[in-house]
Amino acid sequence: MEQLLMGSFLSAIATGAGALPILFFKTVTHRWRDILLAFTAGIMVAAATFSLIPQAMNNAPFQIVCLGVLTGTVTLTLLESIIPHIDLEHTRVNISMDSQALLILSAITLHNIPEGLSVGVSYSSEQPSLGGLIAFAIGLQNVPEGFLVALFLINQKVSKHKAFLLATLTGSVEIVSAIIGYSLTGVVEGLVPYGLSFAAGAMLFIVYKELIPESHGDGHARSATFSFIIGLLVMIGMIQWF
Repeated sequence: MEQLLMGSFLSAIATGAGALPILFFKTVTHRWRDILLAFTAGIMVAAATFSLIPQAMNNAPFQIVCLGVLTGTVTLTLLESIIPHIDLEHTRVNISMDSQALLILSAITLHNIPEGLSVGVSYSSEQPSLGGLIAFAIGLQNVPEGFLVALFLINQKVSKHKAFLLATLTGSVEIVSAIIGYSLTGVVEGLVPYGLSFAAGAMLFIVYKELIPESHGDGHARSATFSFIIGLLVMIGMIQWF
């Protein structure tokens, strides 16, 4: 449990780490943002396909793994349909802080729930290092997310310190959901492989639906592609190392 709390805390606080630069400057180049997003996508694809899915298949039939992956994908799809996706970087509509900012914060918070569950379930697997690897992958994904949320809030006339605090708080839900995911695996027999495949489906949805399109939307597709491959190789190396 101690490792779970530490891993989920570091994963969640990565959102705040991403928002921290907002206290010192307001902009970041599209090129570096796209490179970071693509690198994160590579990390998450490797985590899902070389760690989560193989670990799930070692403990469950192929049908269960397929069901878990599809459930993770459908869950993220439903969340997106309930809380519409808003492109934080390209939003130009001047909507009041009360409506648009609340929508953004709600979307990011709900989006973090399955990520926390993924971390919690991973710590319940038979592979001791898996939880740390998944927490690392989720944490990397949270860094640009935290920066963009804080940047959006500042553009909505929220003070720098309040924007930093709110962005950090959106990640705190991951700690609670990680504990829930970890606890459920001890109550429901056979939940671990299903949960691991669910986490893989959720991560692959995030990569293909959000990270890759975002990283290729501003004319930096080649740099983003190389960054994606490097991220993938880095995560494969970490999986082999641990």
